[in-house]
Amino acid sequence: MTARPRIVATLAEAQNQLGRIVLGKPRQIRLALACMLARGHLLLEDLPGVGKTTLAHALARTLGLQYQRVQFTSDLLPADLIGVSVFIRDTSEFRFHRGPVFAQVVLADEINRAPPKTQSALLEAMAEGQVTHDGATHALPSPFFVIATQNPLEQLGTHALPESQLDRFTMRLSLGYPDPAFERVLYLGGGTPPQDEPVMDAAQVLALQEAAAQVYVSPALVDYVLALVHATRTSSAFAAGLSPRAGLALLACARAWALLDQRELVLPEDVQAVFTAVAAHRLEPSGTRAGADSLSTLLAGVPIP
Repeated sequence: MTARPRIVATLAEAQNQLGRIVLGKPRQIRLALACMLARGHLLLEDLPGVGKTTLAHALARTLGLQYQRVQFTSDLLPADLIGVSVFIRDTSEFRFHRGPVFAQVVLADEINRAPPKTQSALLEAMAEGQVTHDGATHALPSPFFVIATQNPLEQLGTHALPESQLDRFTMRLSLGYPDPAFERVLYLGGGTPPQDEPVMDAAQVLALQEAAAQVYVSPALVDYVLALVHATRTSSAFAAGLSPRAGLALLACARAWALLDQRELVLPEDVQAVFTAVAAHRLEPSGTRAGADSLSTLLAGVPIP
């Protein structure tokens, strides 16, 4: 890295700071950063109380980004996210009051507890970086990163996300239970968010996103991604394969993963590192076999060029 060594080096500092807050989850932290660098959106699916909200808040604070948390409930309306028009008597006109979606990092907490109409209110924001209200288009801040948390569907009061919205999430991650050693540290008072200063700001995040987009991908690596995507379409393990949008997301996340290693080109190992997080929530198993197991088998069966 010749033109951007200092700003890329801050990524390691960000990972270290996040690791002091979310204990024992270095891979999930790195994947979350890769998702952000790829200009994507992140879905955290897990049981309550394992640190999903903590990770989202820590990520926003560490990167110096404006943060808003929205608790999704069964009575949440789209206007509660986007905003409302309020009549101003003095000027006899309506003025748009922006909702919490106008933040650089938006945490949609327990997104699948809201009805589908409210869930879909995020679609335009996530896909286009803008919202439309009363015929007027309002641009969202940049960078714009949605982190949604989701409880398992077997829990009471949850609604499945529609496939169109699942596809808007670049990655899906699960934190899982902490290792007993790290859980012990947590019980002893460790892992609480320290009052650390942000290690970067919004301008640096945008520069890193641009740097990730410029990481070189060779034609042979593109062929490898194509082979993986095609394998999901021909495999009997899945009801349907990955779309071209998913293939583009896989390339973008592989570029970001390479940038986190301070490399200027993508290796097949980068694609493999992010493949499950990018692909699993987009693929519906056709049988009883777990999707993650099928993806591992698929990865092992596609030769590296």
